[in-house]
Amino acid sequence: MKHTALFITFFALLIFKVQAQTVPNPEIGQWWSSPGIIGTALLIALVSFVAILIIGSRLSALLHHLKNKSESRNKESLRSEMVNWDDEDLDWVLEKRKAAKTYQLSGKELSGQTPSEDSLGLITKVNHDPENPLVNEKKRETLHLDTPQPLRSLMIWYLGASVFWLVFGTLVGQYVGMKFIWPELDQISWLSFGRLRPVHTNTVFWGWASLTMVGLGYFVISRTSNTSIFSYSIAKIAWILMNSAVLLGNFLLMSGVNNGGGEYREYIWPVALLFAVGMILTFYNYYKTVADRKISEIYISNWYLLGGLAWTITLVIIGYLPSYQDGLGETVIQGYYMHQGVGMWFMTFTLGLVYYYLPTSLNTPIYSYSLGVLAFWTQMLFYTMIGTHHFVFSPLPWWLQTVAIVFSAGMLIPVIAGTTNFLMTMKGSGSAISKSYVLPFFLVGVVFYFVGSAQGSLQAFRLTNFLWHFTDFNVAHSHMTMYGIITFILWACIYAILPKITGKEPPALGVGIHFWLAFIGLFAYMVSLMAGGTLRGISWIEGEPFINSVILMQPYWVWRAVGGSLMLVSHLVFAYNFYQMAKKGNVDPAKVTSQSFQLTPNQPDHV
Repeated sequence: MKHTALFITFFALLIFKVQAQTVPNPEIGQWWSSPGIIGTALLIALVSFVAILIIGSRLSALLHHLKNKSESRNKESLRSEMVNWDDEDLDWVLEKRKAAKTYQLSGKELSGQTPSEDSLGLITKVNHDPENPLVNEKKRETLHLDTPQPLRSLMIWYLGASVFWLVFGTLVGQYVGMKFIWPELDQISWLSFGRLRPVHTNTVFWGWASLTMVGLGYFVISRTSNTSIFSYSIAKIAWILMNSAVLLGNFLLMSGVNNGGGEYREYIWPVALLFAVGMILTFYNYYKTVADRKISEIYISNWYLLGGLAWTITLVIIGYLPSYQDGLGETVIQGYYMHQGVGMWFMTFTLGLVYYYLPTSLNTPIYSYSLGVLAFWTQMLFYTMIGTHHFVFSPLPWWLQTVAIVFSAGMLIPVIAGTTNFLMTMKGSGSAISKSYVLPFFLVGVVFYFVGSAQGSLQAFRLTNFLWHFTDFNVAHSHMTMYGIITFILWACIYAILPKITGKEPPALGVGIHFWLAFIGLFAYMVSLMAGGTLRGISWIEGEPFINSVILMQPYWVWRAVGGSLMLVSHLVFAYNFYQMAKKGNVDPAKVTSQSFQLTPNQPDHV
């Protein structure tokens, strides 16, 4: 048997020549006509169209507001002119007013002579200036979910820590971005670009996004399983381990102790082990909670949450075992680890959150359970083989690069299935978007889910890879996905659940400022680096001196800093909004309606 296997392997190697590159580099004379370039341009145009629609609706409201003010001024002018009217004109007006006073109602209108009273607690706020043209007065959340105090506290601890890491990580990222404009900003080794850049990425990955996902996931598995969390003690231990890993890992990175050149795995293995143990404990806690469920069905969100945890635990083990990471083996593992971390952890887990928080925010079932299952299994199938598309035209075997490109194109299946499911669930909710804290963030997240994922598939093609790889275009793509998809959706979920479990509303103006600064900042950041990255790639291909590409990027790096600054300010506003929702205080029972009942897979969380 052994000899047969060796013979088959040898014969296969004779047929499939293991060569890094069997064809010459692509011609870029007509690069703008490439399907990948055209597709990316159309996707960016789609984002621009959505931005124009959102901004246009706000401008329309502003113009309507200014028109009403103009009409009000005309009425005031008319009143002032009445002082100079003749007696006959005044008598005519008085007669009209007297006739109006004698008008009798039919008795069916909502009116009366008794003093106004709100015994049912229907009125929560009186606003004498309801027409806010730029930030609508949001509809207050009147539903209070009966949530056990330990679960509420656990969520606030996870989310509170994640908000801290978001602000810290963004501060570091902003400082790193400023170094592109002022390279000699400092001469301190701890603050060098090479040390701070992984601090920024690992903080927002493992500190902000991961802790937020786990905290939000605890509510989902408890609610959809109609049972309590298996062990709060395990959840607290996992919280300590994960935060300790981020804190210790960042300290070591800034002091120059790291895992080498492995992107997103710069933490040395003892630090990564702390985080991995925290994830193992979280998976066990999730699994036992779902296993102890009080209903027969396993809601689709739990498939994504448990799948994301299981795949990521496997990924961390593979990414840190050293035995097969020599030479090109390390390159293959790096591509696998880097892309799987984004797709099988952040994307998979976040999609699981969407399948719960989006339908409950709309008070409607998810559009299609079958589409969700299709997206789940096809994501598992295609995402496992696409990491090597980061190393096209590298010394890796040509066939392995081709497999990665083919599977990258296959990722359009789960992306289209998921996007269709979410948009059809949101169908008919356009009028509610201006009255909700949550839906604008979900809308942007879903649009970027399609745009960012589809653009990644197009970027895997050989010509687009040849043009864009190793340029600033990749930085724009990573922010399009990790920020436009993951972060916006996590914000939506936080705004969806915290007011329901704490009874505390965020300030409407604060939510509006947060949304607009983050959205405009991301757009400026993304478009500037995409444009600059394209020009930089052309400069390299044409053989120009490297310093030329640095000089041409200067204006685009300025716009990067502008966009990053807007994003940083939005995060500070979000931190304030979170504090307003999470701070201690009694909930007024007259302003909320408590609900607690069993959730079935096709039933929204409130009716």
